[in-house]
Amino acid sequence: MNQAQYIEEDEIDLRELFATIWRYKIFIALFTAVVTMFTIVITTSKPNIYQSEIQLIPQNEQGGGSLGGLGALAGFAGVDIGGSEVSASSSMSLVLSNYSFNLKLIEKYGLTDKLKSQENYVYPFGLEFQIERYDKDIEEVELRFIIYQELQKILSITEDKKSGVITLSAKLEDRFLAKELVDIYLFEITSYLRTLDMKDMDKQIEFYQDELSRTTNIELQQQLSQLLAQLFQKKVLAKASEFYIVKKMSDSEVAYIKDKVGPKRALIVVVAFVTSIILAIFIIFFREFLRGENSE
Repeated sequence: MNQAQYIEEDEIDLRELFATIWRYKIFIALFTAVVTMFTIVITTSKPNIYQSEIQLIPQNEQGGGSLGGLGALAGFAGVDIGGSEVSASSSMSLVLSNYSFNLKLIEKYGLTDKLKSQENYVYPFGLEFQIERYDKDIEEVELRFIIYQELQKILSITEDKKSGVITLSAKLEDRFLAKELVDIYLFEITSYLRTLDMKDMDKQIEFYQDELSRTTNIELQQQLSQLLAQLFQKKVLAKASEFYIVKKMSDSEVAYIKDKVGPKRALIVVVAFVTSIILAIFIIFFREFLRGENSE
């Protein structure tokens, strides 16, 4: 008898729930329609995002895995690497995150104006929007910092642990600028690392040559001569390569206009549609709950 009573009460509750939903069906439909339409407007007002990338492989024969002059750079970035080796991808990531390095590139290549431009933006259905990307009254110092923060989000360096392939990529609304940024940063980062290691090697060569001129021990002279030969060989290899510590496996390309990586408009609209239905049902039940409390 108790079990039958429980089943009957459950059936009555379900009927009441569906009756409440049916009674507010117009509200649920309108609420869902408004939220969905608002989501569609927002997503269509956002331009497509494109990706450009370059795949690289480390050149270990150039000493890319050795510390060299990178110890000072890692210490500057607050990373304790001790006497361990630094991979090519880690070295490049350290430079990419360096604020002073980015400021020089922002000024050298006029990246502020290029990021402000919306000439190459692509919108769905052939629509066009002009949205102010930055506040006009913002101070120059703050603007440069904002540009630096944006570049950190736009650019990324990843490494496949199995193959060792390094990928330098840029995701941006301007597909042409995305390719340009990848090319700029590959050249500038590797040039920066080359210069850094060259300075370190020059100091070592100067030190070894000085020690070689002072010592009279033949065995020590031979060891110092071998070290000098290795350093000179390393310098020659570093100068001969197009990019220091890495080699290109593929060139960067301007993404095809339909090959966007974001935003996922269809998925966003579907999620908004389902969420709005759930939220509308929650609202009506909460309202009914408050009415029941007030009636008591």
